[in-house]
Amino acid sequence: MPSQVHIALLRGINVGGKRRLAMRDLVRLFEAGGAEEVRTYVQSGNVVFRAGVKAAKGMAARIRGAIADEYDYDVPVLLRTAQAWSRVVESNPFLEQGCELAHLHVAFLEDKPTRAGAAALDPERSPGDEFRVLGKEVFLHLPNGVARSKLTGTYLEGKLGTTVTARNWRTVTRLQGLAQA
Repeated sequence: MPSQVHIALLRGINVGGKRRLAMRDLVRLFEAGGAEEVRTYVQSGNVVFRAGVKAAKGMAARIRGAIADEYDYDVPVLLRTAQAWSRVVESNPFLEQGCELAHLHVAFLEDKPTRAGAAALDPERSPGDEFRVLGKEVFLHLPNGVARSKLTGTYLEGKLGTTVTARNWRTVTRLQGLAQA
């Protein structure tokens, strides 16, 4: 079976000067894990790569393990195929509402949340902010800014019971462009 394009999101590297990981080293780890045509976007753990089905299976765990072995960091790694990523871009419910793109974010989930988990999210937790849970993503409209929002990754993880990492809309669409190139 031919290879497929994937997008990997690593949580918590090169943020605030902590858990530094050079992008060239990240590329090397992905290549050692079986990825090809590895490209990174900005310094915060966004990787686009090509891999066959066999190489892609377990890639997140292999990269997480390699980072732990080499750097002693526990870094969650979430994967999406380019096809799944395109569905995310097309599915953002806040685009239809004409929301400012600078206020849009997507929280990517490792696992699809249960109905009870999604229902546990409080729509009044962060007045002015909105969210929609669709599949393995939480779409966020944060008009007061991400720094002021109480819809944090920690909150979402606690309520949904799965690993979360978020990206702003600009990064989401840039990664889509890289995946399609």
